[in-house]
Amino acid sequence: MTTETPIRCLVVDDEPLAAALLASYVRRTPFLELAGEYNDSEQALARITAGDIELVFLDIHMPGLDGVSLARKVPEGTRVVFTTAYSDHALDGFDVNALHYLLKPVSYDEFVDAASRARAARDMRSQARVAETPSGPEFLTVKSEYRVVRIPVADIDFVEGLKDYVKIYSNGGERPVLTLMSMKTAEELLPAPNFMRIHRSFIVNLDKVRVVERNCILMNGRAIPVSDSCRRRFAAAIGLE
Repeated sequence: MTTETPIRCLVVDDEPLAAALLASYVRRTPFLELAGEYNDSEQALARITAGDIELVFLDIHMPGLDGVSLARKVPEGTRVVFTTAYSDHALDGFDVNALHYLLKPVSYDEFVDAASRARAARDMRSQARVAETPSGPEFLTVKSEYRVVRIPVADIDFVEGLKDYVKIYSNGGERPVLTLMSMKTAEELLPAPNFMRIHRSFIVNLDKVRVVERNCILMNGRAIPVSDSCRRRFAAAIGLE
């Protein structure tokens, strides 16, 4: 019987009582491991960038380096669950592709729900993979419904994010492959520089870009938006700058 490796977590909150509560929740949860509890965001960032942290429970409203700014600095592969007393910050989590968002005071049931999402994301990341065969191109292997689907990476046109799922469009096909996967995981799996995230909901294969109109890519009968924050990087990548 294989023993599950716990998810290494940090708790970051400038309020000591709030941090202590979340740390106690981590200790109660068998598939989590507490690697640190921080009231200072700069110290927490130094610990996160040192490596091996998979999940951060992160307060948004903190002095100095706030939670959203810190989240933008974490390495790829480190998941973030925001915790905050201010419900109007909910959209900030989507700007940095946060895994989940918890409103204080956080109950243990709510905490476990967020932690379970991180656990599912890790399982999903291990199941979905890019592999290269000796005699052929690279493939992205994913689970879709009750099937395992192998998609040649070079055939992928673009990926569209839909909450906890993505749709993978390939070879101009009308029927995409729907799989349980976050956009962050898709971004990690699909190799740069061929693939670029141009919007929080879209990753495109730059080799397939043929027509750009204003702030959109026209592909497969779709107008795929390019966000303001990605516009210059995208333009440079396809030689428009």
